[in-house]
Amino acid sequence: MGIKAFVTGGTGFIGANLVRLLLNQGYSVKALVRPQSRLDNLKGLDVEIVTGDLNSPNLADLMQDCRVLFHVAAHYSLWRREAEELYRCNVLGTRNILEAARQSQIERVVYTSSVAAIGVGTNGEPVDETHQSPVEKLVGNYKKSKFLAEQEAYQAVTQGQDIVIVNPSTPVGALDIKPTPTGEIILRFLRRQMPAYVNTGLNVIDVKDVAWGHLLALEKGKTGDRYILGNQNLTLKQLLDLLSQITGLSAPERTVPLWVPLTLARIDEFLLTPLGKSPTLAVDAVQMSRQTMYYDSSKAVKFLGLPQSPIENALTEAIAWFNH
Repeated sequence: MGIKAFVTGGTGFIGANLVRLLLNQGYSVKALVRPQSRLDNLKGLDVEIVTGDLNSPNLADLMQDCRVLFHVAAHYSLWRREAEELYRCNVLGTRNILEAARQSQIERVVYTSSVAAIGVGTNGEPVDETHQSPVEKLVGNYKKSKFLAEQEAYQAVTQGQDIVIVNPSTPVGALDIKPTPTGEIILRFLRRQMPAYVNTGLNVIDVKDVAWGHLLALEKGKTGDRYILGNQNLTLKQLLDLLSQITGLSAPERTVPLWVPLTLARIDEFLLTPLGKSPTLAVDAVQMSRQTMYYDSSKAVKFLGLPQSPIENALTEAIAWFNH
């Protein structure tokens, strides 16, 4: 086998697609998985699995025989009560694994940040890697934690570590196991549970292209640089219309004013959750939809050769996977 890669987050959506690509390209893979993780996405793959989490004290020992690290794992939650866990996993966990990589003399690290860490432009215009919203303007603890985790990576670079940062936008495709918020939209569309939509926009990319972006960043990325892994800016309505074209199911035609889901989310999260009800709608999720999340990924296309596969193909694969 070729170069041995240590991968965190390999059981998740981006990580599982990356693991498959690495194996396909001749890498051998050692995957860090938490004791409670579902292993469905790694089933049947020739992967060495080691158990632990990002704050385990023995990560340097686990990485000893690896040359490169893909740090993909992150805790994703929009619930305000999980602020502490987001910080512990995303910020302290990143600090810990980068320190472990330094101790075990990992040659190069690709750190998976997110466009969440970059923020958004004013009036919905696309932003690139040079943009940075002030941390206090980032909506919710998840986005703030990803910003702070990225600062950990920059700090490690100043101390001599070879780290490239990638910032995926909104991936779609197969293996969306949790699912992601966008996968949730696709599922709700397929189940006919989406009678209306909010006016928002997002940048969408095939998850396989995101996986390639990671590998290309390893091969061609500049130390200390960040690269937006994105493709097409779409309104939510355009995304739903594409789903309609692919499936033949009708897309919702009515918009819903933002105050409606915001009120429901506040009732859900602040009134019913403390009474023991499982919440279904996070206030931060609704607040995010106020912003048009458009991005310019031309730097990654130009300098890494990031593929820009048709979004229709990715949506078709996502639908097939959710229906399987």
